[in-house]
Amino acid sequence: MVCILAIAPLATAHGDHSEGRRDAPHSTYDWRITPTGSGDEFRGIFVVDRRTAWVSGENGTVLRTTDAGASWSDVSPVDAAGLALRDVEAFDDERAVTLSIGPGADSRIYATDDGGQSWTETFRNTEPTAFYDCMAFGPGGRGLALSDPVDGYFRLARTTDYGRTWAVQSDAGMPTAEDGEFAFAASGTCVVSGPGHTYWFATGGVDQPRIFRSADGGRSWSATETRLRGGLSSGVYSIDFRDPRHGVIVGGDYADEDNGQHAAAVSRDGGRTWELSDVPVSGYRSGVAYANGRTVIAVGPNGSDVSFDGGRTWQSFDDDRYDGVQCARSACWASGTDGRVARLNR
Repeated sequence: MVCILAIAPLATAHGDHSEGRRDAPHSTYDWRITPTGSGDEFRGIFVVDRRTAWVSGENGTVLRTTDAGASWSDVSPVDAAGLALRDVEAFDDERAVTLSIGPGADSRIYATDDGGQSWTETFRNTEPTAFYDCMAFGPGGRGLALSDPVDGYFRLARTTDYGRTWAVQSDAGMPTAEDGEFAFAASGTCVVSGPGHTYWFATGGVDQPRIFRSADGGRSWSATETRLRGGLSSGVYSIDFRDPRHGVIVGGDYADEDNGQHAAAVSRDGGRTWELSDVPVSGYRSGVAYANGRTVIAVGPNGSDVSFDGGRTWQSFDDDRYDGVQCARSACWASGTDGRVARLNR
C-alpha cells in the first residue's frame, strides 16, 4: 500500500528567520525501497497513480509496476539495449514513451501501447550535433522533446499523437543560446508542461542558468536568468510547476554534490522571475517534484529534502542516493543507482 502524503500546517513567514517565526513541520518522511530485481541505474521515472509507475535505466532497461511496487516487470525495448534511457513518460498502465540520450543517432524515442510487450521506434535523431535530453507532454497527447543547441539554438521535436510520430521544429521563436549553454539529462525533468499550451525548460553550463517559457505549445519562447549556481557543471537540473504561477527549480554543481547553496529557487509568476530558497537544499539536486499542495520533494546523490512551503525552505530527510523523483495523486516515487526504486512514506 502506498502511503498518502499528509500535509502538515505550513509556516507562514518568508525571508526573515528570526525568533517568533513558527518553525516548519518536522519531516518524518522516508523512502521504502521496493525490490526491482535489476542492477541498472534508473534516472527516468513516471508515476501514473498510487499503483502504477514506470522507470527507465542507463542500459536500455524499462520496468513497470501495477501493484504499488510489490513486483516489477521488465518491459525493456529490445532495440534499446545498451542505450541510456534517461526519460520515460506514461499516459496509463499500457501507454508509455521512453527517450534515449546521446549525440546523433543515439538520441531515440520508443513508444508502447501494450504495457511494454512491444515497442516501436518513433524517432531517431539525424542531426549529428543534436543531443536530446528530456521530454514532456501536455493535454491531448501533445509533447516536446528537447535537444541541446544546434547552430546556436535549442532544438525541439514535437508530437501531437502521444509520441507515435515526431517532427523537428524550426528555430523561429527560440532565443539564441549562450555559448556553452545546454540542458542537463539528469532525470528527464529539464522540460515540463503546464496547463493549456505552457512549457518550461531549464539550462546550465553558463554563468547565469536560465529558464525558457512558452505559452503557445513551444512555438515561441522567452528566457529569464536565475540565480542558481553557474559554471560548466552547474545550473538548473530539474523543474516542476504545481499550477500556472508556482514553480520550483533545483540543481547546483554535480562536481560539488554536498554544496546546496544557490541550488534551489521558486517562482510565483509563472517562471518569469525566480527567488532563491531562504533555507537551501542539502546538496546538489537532480530531481524535484511537487508532492501535494505546497509540499515539494528534491533528490540527489547525497540524499533527499522536503519543503512544506513550496520550496522556500528545505529540510533533509534521507541520505540515500536518488537521481529522479515524481509524484502523482499524492504518491511519490524516487529512482536511482543499483536498481533502487522507492516509495515515499511518512
